[in-house]
This record gives sequence, C-alpha cells and structure tokens, in this order.
Amino acid sequence: MATGELGDVGGYYFRFLPQKTFQSLNSKEITSRLRQWSMLGRIKAQAFGFDQTFQAYRKDDFVMAFFKDPNVIPNLKLLSDSSGQWITLGTEVKKIEATNVPCTQVSMSFFHRLYDEDIVRDSGHIVKCLDSFCDPFLISDELRRVLLVEDSEKYEIFSQPDREEFLFCLFKHLCLGGALCQYEDVISPYLETAKLIYKDLVSVRKNPQTKKIQITSSVFKVSAYDSAGMCYPSSKNHEQTFSYFIVDPIRRHLHVLYHCYGVGDVS
Repeated sequence: MATGELGDVGGYYFRFLPQKTFQSLNSKEITSRLRQWSMLGRIKAQAFGFDQTFQAYRKDDFVMAFFKDPNVIPNLKLLSDSSGQWITLGTEVKKIEATNVPCTQVSMSFFHRLYDEDIVRDSGHIVKCLDSFCDPFLISDELRRVLLVEDSEKYEIFSQPDREEFLFCLFKHLCLGGALCQYEDVISPYLETAKLIYKDLVSVRKNPQTKKIQITSSVFKVSAYDSAGMCYPSSKNHEQTFSYFIVDPIRRHLHVLYHCYGVGDVS
C-alpha cells in the first residue's frame, strides 16, 4: 500500500524500541533518589518509533492509533492496581484524552525564583514551615507549599503558564514523590533529577537563524478509557499517577514517561 493511501485514512504504524535506554532513570545516583522518594519500580520510560509525519493538530488520532497498534499492545507497560506488578493493557481502548503540555524551557534558571523568594536558602536548603496537609500530601516546607497551596502568599511566583510547562510538571512530580516519600532537605537532588530526565526525553535543535536552542518535541499528558472507565495510566485518579507522551517529529520517536502513585521499591 502506498504511504499516500495510508495517510488518507490517518494510519500511524508504531514499533517498540526496546534498545533505547533512559540513562536518567537508570543511573545509580538517580535510582537511589527515586528509592528515597518512593518512586523506584513505579516509574518507567519507554520508546517507540512511528512511520508518518506527526501533525500536532491530529494528536488525538495519533494517540488513539498508538493504543490500538499491535506493536504497542504487548509492549506498553503499566502497573496493575491489584497486584502491583508491571503488566500490559489487556483491554480495548475506546476513548483517549491527550492534553497539550507546553514544553519551551531550555534552562534551569526557570527555578531561580525559588532562591529569590526565600523558599530555598542560598545554601540550597529548603525553608521549613509548620506542618499542614494538602490531601494527600504533608506540607512541611515552603517548597511543597508553593507547589500545592493555591492561597499561599508565594504561590503567584509561578504563573499558571509556568506551572503547565513540562519541566515544572517533572520537577513537581519528583518533589511530591510516592506514598512513602522521604523528602529532601536541599533542593539540588530535585533540580538535577528533573534536568536529567527532561534532557533524556526532550529533543532540541539550534535554530539556524537565531542560533538559539529550541525544543522540537511536542508533549501530551495522556489517559485512556475502556468500556468500564479509565484504564491507563491507572483506573485510579491521582495527581502523582501520570503518563506523558513526548513526540520527536523529526526522528519520529515517541517517548512515554509513566508513573503510578504507590509504595516504591525499598530494597
């Protein structure tokens, strides 16, 4: 079949790329951090290739084709709600939601305001505060307060568009962690880990005109539904259960970053 004909019906074909490893999630240092944050064994990145030109305005078709693809179904991993084991999606997806996640940040200076606003001291130590709850999270420092408490006095230092940025989302997910998260006293492990994962997942190129680094990837936050309701990333909704699809339209690669909230590996 000519690709032209295929394009008319909007068919994308995917292939699993098991040889693609994500150093940012596998290095010894990051593994020990993820263990401390109760995310180890519950977070995973996978890579897939696809065969058509990616068009952002057709993202819903793209994501639906992904979930129906015979090369995806036996390879896409998620955590079972019941057993806590990694499984594949044993159900037919009827509906998807793919939300655009802006991805424009090319520098960690995005987070300098945490120092400027005394959320983090010059030494890198996170400023403590009186314990409070923002269900289900315990807030015992100014960092989690600025991330979670909308009526806190410093919440405004990150605007709504800032908070939607993929880099911010990654950083926030790491700061909040899993069910038995042991929080850091200093900011650097969160910033370094977010930076490494971001660099691993997102593609950049230098703009020939301006010589500035530009991000070429498109990012979506994805959920899928079968006839019974939400089936991916989990049947349970949680702020810390997510799947991001990071599409590189030039290389025609799709990176899937998945995490399911719960108790991470301790051993």
